[in-house]
Amino acid sequence: MNKAAPRSIDAYLKQLHEELADADPSLVQDALYDAEEYLRAEIAAHPGKSEADVLELIASTYGAPDEVAAAYRETEAKVAAALQTPRPAQGGGAWRRFFRVYSDPRAYASLFFMFLALALGIFHFVFAIVGLSLSAGFAILIIGVPFFLAFIGLTRVIALADGRLVEAISGERMPRRPVHPGPKQSFWTRIVEMLRDARTWTTLAYFVLALPLGIAYFTVAVTGLSVGLALTFAPLFEIARRMGLVEISTDLIIEPAWLASAFMLPVCVIAGVLLVTLLMHAARFVGRVHARFAKHMLVIGS
Repeated sequence: MNKAAPRSIDAYLKQLHEELADADPSLVQDALYDAEEYLRAEIAAHPGKSEADVLELIASTYGAPDEVAAAYRETEAKVAAALQTPRPAQGGGAWRRFFRVYSDPRAYASLFFMFLALALGIFHFVFAIVGLSLSAGFAILIIGVPFFLAFIGLTRVIALADGRLVEAISGERMPRRPVHPGPKQSFWTRIVEMLRDARTWTTLAYFVLALPLGIAYFTVAVTGLSVGLALTFAPLFEIARRMGLVEISTDLIIEPAWLASAFMLPVCVIAGVLLVTLLMHAARFVGRVHARFAKHMLVIGS
């Protein structure tokens, strides 16, 4: 049975949300923003008409909620297919699958993110703590309300940029649009709405947690890569030193006893390669888990 044509913006958005109920929350957020932005702009352009009249007028141009939902699904499928990273070939033995991680671009992107996470974590943590502190301090002043609105607005802009970074690294679909602010409201009404919006607090919590997570990611990446590369190349460097190809002052380095054993040299190389490979697997896992965590904290309906 066909649904009744919406007679208001809220009714239109509700029907559109229902049509996209099983879609990705990020896609739903983008679709709702685009629809509300277009509808409110059209209503503002026709001040002498009611919402119902404007919706009826633009029904043939923008489309009914079910038509818009179908168009978004089709476009999303095409974009996802175009941007999908080629998957490594499947099959092969366990060792072949183990080392196939080096052909996965997501693993390299995730490892880069782990190195970048500390700097991002410091920025997000400082921004959130300083912004909340100043908002509380300015609350008794006349500038308190506009400052808090600007702080939350900037927080959502940064969160949107974070989502795009996470999507580029992991491939997890994140929003391209923020949540629409809706019709114009007074300062106090907007303050109340922001305080009641759970996403305000989950976004700030994500910013605060970015620092400990960034420290953990950076520590694992630096330790794993440095130890792995040291184990891989130290024996090779030792062989080159013994052959006289390189020279190093014995006063600057203490040669470990195990490095003098010819048996241990290939063992160290194998151990180093295995450790770096495990780090690549860990980085890919971190990228996937962090993407889901970020989506849960930053995207409505997820």
